[in-house]
Amino acid sequence: MTVAAPVALGEIVGADEVLDTPALVVDRAILERNIAEMAAFARSAGVTLRPHIKTHKTPEIMRLQLAAGAVGATCAKIGEAEVMVAAGGATDILLAYPTVGEPKIRRLLALMERARVTVALDSREAAGALSRAMAAAGRTLEVYVEVNTGQDRAGARVGDEAAALARDLARLPGLRVTGLMTHEGQANAAAPDDIEGIALAAGRALVETAHRLRAEGLAIAHVSVGSTPAAAYTPTVPGVTEMRPGTYVFNDVAGFRYGKLGPDRCALRVAATVVSRPAADRAVLDAGAKALALDKSLAHPGHGWIVGHERAEIARLSEEHGVVVLPEEERDAFRVGDRIEIVPNHVCVAVNLADELLIVDGGRVAETWAIAARGRVR
Repeated sequence: MTVAAPVALGEIVGADEVLDTPALVVDRAILERNIAEMAAFARSAGVTLRPHIKTHKTPEIMRLQLAAGAVGATCAKIGEAEVMVAAGGATDILLAYPTVGEPKIRRLLALMERARVTVALDSREAAGALSRAMAAAGRTLEVYVEVNTGQDRAGARVGDEAAALARDLARLPGLRVTGLMTHEGQANAAAPDDIEGIALAAGRALVETAHRLRAEGLAIAHVSVGSTPAAAYTPTVPGVTEMRPGTYVFNDVAGFRYGKLGPDRCALRVAATVVSRPAADRAVLDAGAKALALDKSLAHPGHGWIVGHERAEIARLSEEHGVVVLPEEERDAFRVGDRIEIVPNHVCVAVNLADELLIVDGGRVAETWAIAARGRVR
């Protein structure tokens, strides 16, 4: 097994005595290469790397990222952060998601006893509750203001709206505004030729807002951007200080659109077995929606890329069935009992559906890593 092999995991996928399916199988060499390359890029761009762990949710991978130079972890939910601090070696956490509600605030205060924690906020309501809790506990919480640079999901609109929110949050006791954050996710769905321009525009707008706030006396130390599709561009904007890619550790079908990625750069595959051939033009796999998730992709038809059989389409999923439509030239290839590899369309969701990663090293399953933060959505 080599990194460049078109079917990097085929030796393992075909080993009945080793592998039961469906299973998530990870090529360690590709994984470590992906981690090393992003760390090297961050250093070359002069920004810190704070990877989002929502993709892998696995303490062993967090440790590999920290060893490669990551400054800490980005997490969506406190549950993910609790795992990465307890088992992943992370001591510096960004919660890139609003922390709302008394139960979460109690857990946040407990987490702050074990790690440095920064919380991203985009509302005065959430900030007010955190301010009261921090003041009562005699603590100070570092805050990033989440800024909408065009995705139109969460965040205060870049410019006047974001600046006004930052000023208001900076006045609250128990909070210290230290940075601005955006997720330039609008680049993800853009045409490949448009991604660079969209990413650069988002980065520049965020930097301009930071400059404006500094001129008003706010100590904005961190200007943080985050999107794997935009990762080659936004961090190069002068004034950006931090990047937060996530998917890059594994890569997936979505990446085939916007970069020079192919299956040989995808560290994770869903291994599946052909369990039925009910018609000449149809095969059924044991990987359905509970293994692959339901996400579609603009990069390839169907519900994943079948390595070595790209014209065969996983046309539909039910909970436990993946229905593959076979072109004429593939009808002899999918026999009952055959093992195949699938690069998922959206690897983050596929990982959250499984309990473990089978780590392949030197052509063998060398380790099993628990996806310890799976399901930690609170």
